[in-house]
Amino acid sequence: LAATDLHAMLGVAPYDPDEVTLEDRVGVAQGLAYTQVGGELLEVEVSVVPGRGRVMLTGTLGDVMKESATAALSFVRTHARALGVPEDFFESHDIHIHVPAGAIPKDGPSAGVTMLTALTSMLMQKPIEKDLAMTGEITLRGQVLPVGGIKEKVLAAHRAGIRKIILPKWNEKDLEEIPKRVQKDIVFHFTDKMMDVLKIAIPS
Repeated sequence: LAATDLHAMLGVAPYDPDEVTLEDRVGVAQGLAYTQVGGELLEVEVSVVPGRGRVMLTGTLGDVMKESATAALSFVRTHARALGVPEDFFESHDIHIHVPAGAIPKDGPSAGVTMLTALTSMLMQKPIEKDLAMTGEITLRGQVLPVGGIKEKVLAAHRAGIRKIILPKWNEKDLEEIPKRVQKDIVFHFTDKMMDVLKIAIPS
């Protein structure tokens, strides 16, 4: 049995493998998700248009993920001056946060870091590196909390060509489960502060 025989025996693959975006983009961040079939990339998109301060969340998001988006927005509003965002910006613009593959329900707290990074990138109009992915829960004070499924998430990122990953500081011990051949291909950044995440993901 060879790899070339799999298509003939099993038919078309049920889904396409994740691929990394070929260019740095403003307002788009690559997150990492853990599913019943393993890990996968979870892209988060943010757009901002003139409006009246509305926030739109789309992509079939569960309650916990919606709360993560709300926490991300609250953090950005609190630190608007430090991020170079005018304080009256939020009253005069609408913000749309979208997670593609809208037909698939999504939930959990681990996209908080990704949502906040994508949101900050859009507000600052600075791109996020294309080969960077991240995962982690956030708090209103900007702490980055540990999440589960690290092994599966890292393996998915590696398959997709990701070469830099930001993880919560408390998840550093989980690297023991990652094969050495995978670890040598990826630069890992560990932090417990959201401001550190932004410095890594959105270089000035």
